[in-house]
Amino acid sequence: MPVQPQSGTALLSALRKGGYVIYFRHTSTDFSRDDSRSRSDDDCDNQRPLTDRGREEARQIGAAFKELNIPVEKVLASPRCRTLETAVLAFGRAEQSPDVRGGPTRPDDTGRYAALRKLLSTPVAPGGNLVISSHGNPFYATAGAPYLAEGEAAVVRPLGKDFEIVARVKHDAWRAQAQ
Repeated sequence: MPVQPQSGTALLSALRKGGYVIYFRHTSTDFSRDDSRSRSDDDCDNQRPLTDRGREEARQIGAAFKELNIPVEKVLASPRCRTLETAVLAFGRAEQSPDVRGGPTRPDDTGRYAALRKLLSTPVAPGGNLVISSHGNPFYATAGAPYLAEGEAAVVRPLGKDFEIVARVKHDAWRAQAQ
């Protein structure tokens, strides 16, 4: 993807106008647990959960968006518990979407994340932004290296048939954009 980096007040001004996709990897999780015994997306007891720190990170993201007046039109989340919880704690709502669901990809499965690629490429109406709360694998498979850290967001400008990443913002760096 072509990269047109933005930061600080330029990024904040652009986001306030809307038209972007903001793709978050879920916030901090407990890596001593994994999803191997999970029977379904609703089986939260057998998935890698958010930590208390991850829950606080999500709340801080949401508070920063409110303080910075970044408009959020729609929030999509992978159906896994940690991504839904991140979205709800940060933005108060989330619509489950299989199009942004995580999971590993195989080299021979080129269409695995076609729906996500379409979401990242489809223009968003001015005045609002689309937020996606998902996992590291889908974004890496769609946009390439480096992986997003937990709680990190990629700010994406949809270009119709493609997209470009204009910024990457760590969970604790949103307020710094105003300075």
